[in-house]
Amino acid sequence: MSDAFAGALLAWYDRHGRHDLPWQHPRTPYRVWLSEIMLQQTQVRTVIPYFERFVAALPDLASLAAADEDAVLALWSGLGYYSRARNLHRAARLCMETHAGDLPRDIDALAALPGIGRSTAAAILAQAHGERQAILDGNVKRVLARWHGVSGWPGATATQRVLWTHADEHTPALRVADYTQAIMDLGATVCTRSRPRCDACPVAGGCVARRDNLGAVLPQPKPRRTMPTRRTTMLVVRDACGRVLLERRPPTGVWARLWSLPEVDDATMAAARLLERHGIAAPTPRALAPFVHMFSHYRLDVTPLLFEGARATRVADADARWHDANDHAALGLPAPVRKLLMQLEESR
Repeated sequence: MSDAFAGALLAWYDRHGRHDLPWQHPRTPYRVWLSEIMLQQTQVRTVIPYFERFVAALPDLASLAAADEDAVLALWSGLGYYSRARNLHRAARLCMETHAGDLPRDIDALAALPGIGRSTAAAILAQAHGERQAILDGNVKRVLARWHGVSGWPGATATQRVLWTHADEHTPALRVADYTQAIMDLGATVCTRSRPRCDACPVAGGCVARRDNLGAVLPQPKPRRTMPTRRTTMLVVRDACGRVLLERRPPTGVWARLWSLPEVDDATMAAARLLERHGIAAPTPRALAPFVHMFSHYRLDVTPLLFEGARATRVADADARWHDANDHAALGLPAPVRKLLMQLEESR
């Protein structure tokens, strides 16, 4: 093997890499694809139980394409970044319609599917088919930026161009599936964002960041901007049977198409909102403990109001329903909403 970086990394992987991840046995295109989407912005230990639950319910591309959106979102519920699940579902249906029920083998066609892109497409082809394809996910960007001393934020176009060149230079022609897993493992377990374990790194000898003491500097972070704060009031409307009123969120924006609690910007408008949409003459609400939910791009301050014993005259449209407390697992609910409803049940 001509590239010393790849050779050292593969030798390290044989001794210390992760060989028993559930998507590796069997390492089918569908299972690799699902794992790659779940692993975007999410750690392996968090993903594993979600992956196992998902493939138990939807074991292949055809079953995913045939599932309804609520079932897919319910399986994803709690994993966050729900656009990943919606894109996964859309891509499966496109594969059934235009690619004979399989993920395409052509990298451009694969990368064009919703939610995939160049690096994920390369990871699928490398791991499932052994094709020589370079990847550049977050872990790989960090490894290569440090090893080559690449300055600049890795999300910037010019910086990415340099990193893609290095990624391709190091990708071997043989054992490409193992190499792909190896460089991801190195970034996840050794060349970590903070406190990298340089003493355990198989390629530390050639690392520019280690040589020049730049481990805490590279890769350079995205230019910071002030995290804005948004505020909302969530309405927990419970009927005499203990069911909670849910509304499906719009098709775009945060928590798109998930079932959630009705919201108002102004708490004084809560009663009017419930009367206008659902014919609920709202009883006097009780304020619940406020909480904060952090998104990647803003902070959401939530004030919940509890309306007990509500009666409705027309909660019947497709985007509103009464939700039984025992059915939390059957619907895609945002994690903070699920937690709030479970806390309310426990306190009854």
